[in-house]
Amino acid sequence: MVELVLSNTEGQQQIARKHAELKELEARLAQIEPELATLQSQLRIFETRYLQVIGERYDELAEIEKEIAHLQGLSPDDESYDGDSFADDEVGCGQNRFHSDKLKKLYREVARKFHPDLADEDARLHCHQLMIEANRAYESGSHEALEALLEAGKLQDELATGSPELIWLTRRAAELKEQVAKDDVELAALKSSELYRLKLRVENADEMGVDLFVDLIAQVDRQIRKARNRLEALQSVMLTA
Repeated sequence: MVELVLSNTEGQQQIARKHAELKELEARLAQIEPELATLQSQLRIFETRYLQVIGERYDELAEIEKEIAHLQGLSPDDESYDGDSFADDEVGCGQNRFHSDKLKKLYREVARKFHPDLADEDARLHCHQLMIEANRAYESGSHEALEALLEAGKLQDELATGSPELIWLTRRAAELKEQVAKDDVELAALKSSELYRLKLRVENADEMGVDLFVDLIAQVDRQIRKARNRLEALQSVMLTA
């Protein structure tokens, strides 16, 4: 009888802990989802402005570079082609990230736990989806999202025993953890993007009374003039050859 009471008490404690965990997860979602939606909206607005102000100029520059490459008998994909590119420019969208050993170790742990090739047939699709999230978390450098995915892997162990209420709470907690992890990955990816960093630069410049877009336009216009001069010089050589 004593053993039964202790078992029941332990079960109630587990249920209480799960309720507390759900409350924390719901609070986290209530915080991150509006933040994510706001940032997505802000970046869409900023990107539209950027494309209107700068994008057309880069298109013009790209066309001139193509003409130069054609006259030189080169392709933009050729290794010897040295034309300036949008991705290499300080306001372009190229990225180069270096991951810490801690992040790599965490990613390997997640991969060992969720790799579809190591799962049985019933769990393979679910593991495949989790690995997609793990890959996105790794690329964005999100330790928190990888840790959340790893924590979600304990679900099967917790579901092995327990009351129907505890099982439901455990499943619900796992669902919320996955959603939090996805939102964390998306938010981290947005904040590590070149577009976001450029947006911060523009906003910081605005606070100091400087219109950074004017400087960017001048920068691209200089590149266009240089490219046009190169093109005209090449065309003159071709005509006199």
